[in-house]
Amino acid sequence: MIAILENNATDDQIEKLTDWFEEQGMRCQLSRGEFQTILGIIGDTSKLDTELIGSLDIVKSVTRITNPGKKDNQKSRNKDGDFHRSGIKTVGIIGLGLIGGSFAKAFKDNSNARVLGYNRSSSTTHFAIMDGTLDGELTGIISSTGTQNTTTENANNNADGNNDGDTSNSLSECDLVIISLYNQAIIDFVRNNAKNFKKGALVIDAGGLKRRICRECFPIAKENGFIFAGGHPMAGKKFSGYKYSTGKLFKDASMIIVPDESYDMFLIERIKDSLAPCNFGRITVTSADKHDQMIAFTSEMAHIVSNAYIKSPTAREHLGFSAGSYKDMTRVAWLNEDMWTEIFMENKDNLIYELDTIINYLGEYKKALETDDSQFLHDILRDGKLAKEEVDGI
Repeated sequence: MIAILENNATDDQIEKLTDWFEEQGMRCQLSRGEFQTILGIIGDTSKLDTELIGSLDIVKSVTRITNPGKKDNQKSRNKDGDFHRSGIKTVGIIGLGLIGGSFAKAFKDNSNARVLGYNRSSSTTHFAIMDGTLDGELTGIISSTGTQNTTTENANNNADGNNDGDTSNSLSECDLVIISLYNQAIIDFVRNNAKNFKKGALVIDAGGLKRRICRECFPIAKENGFIFAGGHPMAGKKFSGYKYSTGKLFKDASMIIVPDESYDMFLIERIKDSLAPCNFGRITVTSADKHDQMIAFTSEMAHIVSNAYIKSPTAREHLGFSAGSYKDMTRVAWLNEDMWTEIFMENKDNLIYELDTIINYLGEYKKALETDDSQFLHDILRDGKLAKEEVDGI
């Protein structure tokens, strides 16, 4: 296997990456050139995940050199074995909406871990217990108001209120905690409950932006002895809420991970193993800055353009005239304005750049029409077609 590294990869980053390869039983040979650095990995690389390695921000590309007659079993990794290797016994889910509820159902459906949950509305938590998704309600949660949740209801309680086992539903028992709240609420939760997380526990958020969350939460985690990683599952539905959640929501989707050190392969592999029951198709590792820049283009702009497009007076007469193009353009116009206002304002620098870019290009189309310049219109339409081919490999 050959990994071509980015020119800005530091000696410390390269050393940590080679340490991880050697931990997997590989030998590494490093070759530095004026224009690129090549890392050769020697050994049975069939057990290594090239997509995971290639997602590191210090890795430009990864090429597997398959030995004749040796089967590449990368795609046949045993996800049950991956999760077992993580050592996780208890999973805590904070926030039981569409995303949090789907995480809870994925772990319940595809693992033997105890799944505990907490939601601001206790009725949702109790429903999730009744339908078998949760094994109990998380206790010892300090809310944004400073009050502590002391409910001890568990799915395995006897009729007289005594628990069948000796297990606790405390947040401090969770090996993995996934926080699926609005961005500010994620920061507040981590700050308020910092001393309640289990030492060494893995805490991952599912917020839509990463810069502020990671900037606030990384030092809190270090100070209190748990591991925090930013997360963003690239999956969703038109409707939100627990009743729309499903254990299959994340199947084959991408999960973006922002670790404190984006080249720490030991941590990244631990995260991947921990999330194995969710059946993500890809783990994408990046920095908080890169995440927010890309999400402004791939997600936020789509919502703004769709939301603006549907405001045309002509839209009220679309019935009978619309087909797939209209549906594609308007699908995300129907949105949660509270959540998206918070996201847009927090990421306004990246979003303004994308808005300026698209407004400039839209101006070109308008100018071509106003001046009856069919050749210019032809050229800019072709430019867009070629850009699509280049970007998506059509």
